[in-house]
Amino acid sequence: MRRHFVAPSILAADFSKINDAIDLINSSEADYIHVDVMDGVFVPNLTFGMLVVEGLKKVAQKPLDVHLMIVQPEKYVEAFQKAGADIISVHYEACPHLHRVIQMIKHSGAKAGVAINPHTNVELLEDVLEDLDQVIIMSVNPGFGGQKFIYRTIPKVRKLKQMINVQNTSTLIEIDGGVGLHNAEAILQAGADILVAGSSVFKSKDPSKAISELKAIGSSKNSFV
Repeated sequence: MRRHFVAPSILAADFSKINDAIDLINSSEADYIHVDVMDGVFVPNLTFGMLVVEGLKKVAQKPLDVHLMIVQPEKYVEAFQKAGADIISVHYEACPHLHRVIQMIKHSGAKAGVAINPHTNVELLEDVLEDLDQVIIMSVNPGFGGQKFIYRTIPKVRKLKQMINVQNTSTLIEIDGGVGLHNAEAILQAGADILVAGSSVFKSKDPSKAISELKAIGSSKNSFV
């Protein structure tokens, strides 16, 4: 059975109780902590900076999966890695010199990812795929949590998985936006490896149980393998 990963998105947590949220993730079956960095320019929202990432790193016991939804991310790659980012993903749409930025991320010591918006074709990543540790396919328009999943994402996942298999790379596919128990199995069956879960975890009555349920998908004989 193919293993998959769960990355709760801290953006959906109650920031008046952020330490409780981190403690919950630390003690859960989650694999990563997903951190959305937004600049109010590339996306219409403003969230975390390096100081928040640095603070999270001090208490996090899971790797920080930092998603830079910002313009000119190359200016901040080294700073975010030093702040504690274990994985840094930049947007294809924000990087006219994408290969150079990927190399900067790797040189910093972090794992490298590229995110693509819902309108972006996965085939545009063909020439950099072998350099990537992960690809984030946005399944909502980036900027705000709680949006509905765009089901056109499913065939995009299949296409990207085929590209990865053809190139024989170890690149992981991460899905970000509107992910929950209602669609997670279909996403994983299409070839995804990492589920970013925000509202479906932190807005649930039992966030730890929600994480466990997402991790358990595929454990029954009737589910994907």
